[in-house]
Amino acid sequence: MQAVQVGGVCVGGKDLVLIAGPCVIESRDHARFLAESLREITTSAGIPFIFKASFDKANRSSLHAYRGPGLEAGLEILSGIREDLGLPVTSDIHDPAQAPAAAEVLDLLQIPAFLCRQTDLLLAAGETGLPINIKKGQFMAPWDMTHAIEKIESTGNHGIMLTERGTSFGYNNLVCDLRSLGIMQELCRPVVLDVTHSLQLPGGRGSSSGGNREFIVPMARAGTAFGVNALFMEIHDNPDAALSDGPNSFPLEQLSALLEQLKKLHSVVA
Repeated sequence: MQAVQVGGVCVGGKDLVLIAGPCVIESRDHARFLAESLREITTSAGIPFIFKASFDKANRSSLHAYRGPGLEAGLEILSGIREDLGLPVTSDIHDPAQAPAAAEVLDLLQIPAFLCRQTDLLLAAGETGLPINIKKGQFMAPWDMTHAIEKIESTGNHGIMLTERGTSFGYNNLVCDLRSLGIMQELCRPVVLDVTHSLQLPGGRGSSSGGNREFIVPMARAGTAFGVNALFMEIHDNPDAALSDGPNSFPLEQLSALLEQLKKLHSVVA
């Protein structure tokens, strides 16, 4: 296992890591509130934490859906969270031109699942020298992630993590094949289970995605029992009012109890 250092957090070491936050930055105050709340909860649970929020959701179902504050304003908000709260931060990039600016602020660059085969994007991300979290495409076999790894490593960057987020299963549905976690572990990179996106129903509401929030807890338990290095979760204080991915976001108020369970489970399988 080739561990990856993200700020002060080691992904691929002895600890189970949580990568979490709202799907999208809704406002400066809201992002700050969630970051502070998550820092308090994870510190109490003794679980290393990386804050995630998107500055731009470029792949929303509808033209009229909220996308976020954009690159410049979003990175400014994430920079404040990183500097003021001492948290490592991550966000996704959708275009090679975004990589240099994002790398000045972020501790980890995220490659969206839909774009995990985009060579120019992977090369631009790799050239920043930052760790890269590649989400496996909903259309890809886990063993095909070797090609994404090769593209980034061609830049001399070996700080690579792989994330499972479900596989397309007919129209408007995903299924999470947990065998892919083991297959990607064989690639000797830290493996992350994106719990909440694995339960998304893409376009399931017509102009937006639905989700199966009721399965978040068992899915998180399953990934932890499988021995993943990190869990990715979208978390919101009011999921039903979230501006993006509310149906598959986990309620903030329930996180402490879940982390307590996951910590115990991880101690058994680690």
